[in-house]
Amino acid sequence: MEYVYSILILVGIYIVLASSFNLIIGTAGLVSIAHPIFFALGAYTAGVLAIHLHLDPFSATAAGAAVAGAFSLMISLPSLRVSGDYLLITSIGFQLGLLQVIKNLELTGSQGGLNNIPTPVAGPERGWIFSAIALAAAAAAVLLIRRIVRGSYGRAIRAMRDDELAFVALGRNAKHIKIVIFAVGCALAGVAGAIYAFYFQYVSPEQFEILASGTMLTMVVVGGMGSTWGPVVGAVLLLALPQAITFLRLPLAYMAPLQGMIFTLLVILFLFLRPQGLVAPEPPAPLSPPAR
Repeated sequence: MEYVYSILILVGIYIVLASSFNLIIGTAGLVSIAHPIFFALGAYTAGVLAIHLHLDPFSATAAGAAVAGAFSLMISLPSLRVSGDYLLITSIGFQLGLLQVIKNLELTGSQGGLNNIPTPVAGPERGWIFSAIALAAAAAAVLLIRRIVRGSYGRAIRAMRDDELAFVALGRNAKHIKIVIFAVGCALAGVAGAIYAFYFQYVSPEQFEILASGTMLTMVVVGGMGSTWGPVVGAVLLLALPQAITFLRLPLAYMAPLQGMIFTLLVILFLFLRPQGLVAPEPPAPLSPPAR
């Protein structure tokens, strides 16, 4: 039963990650693939605070979200001057550079990773409690993002994405929107990282490499970029797929490369054959009629 609980927890975590990543890359059209590093910041911050300062899980999770949101400025501020391929390159450099810092800090466990993170729940009920927490966090993240994109703020985000020059010419503040969207998306990734750290009690730099970016991107593209529910479908599907691959009983040395090849093939196929993904983006909410 613990195996089933761990799958449910990962589903909840990756729904938060895919949905928050979709808010940045799909809804706002900001081409950054550094989302795993904010996942890492949330996990490491919560873990370090719990180990060294004995902070309670809720405060440590909030701190992880705050640190991830604060570090998002390192991506959102450059995005005010660059876009497209240049922003993509900037995000890759930011992710790789910060990972090198994590790998060389004794506080974060260096290359060996951070272990012995205290768990707030022990005993036989641990699995279902963490499952409930992860799925509740996933539901809250999806509903929060849906509320953002379905309102007037969401219309402003899409207008900026479709034509930023015209958006700015109308007197709207694209700078503010980019900073807010990055902060919200990255803070949610930090929450997912904290939940991951407290359940698995171990994090290492290898878990947040470029392959993790590819996994999240695949979830968004396959599920439906720009759709509220698409990343949810993509996360569930892409987490179920590796479990199906395990039934092939291949050597462990072949499992990770095979999963990477399948994820890459899925992205390419969906981009050409069904670019809208499994779930098409919802039409924007209608404008309210003016008051008489």
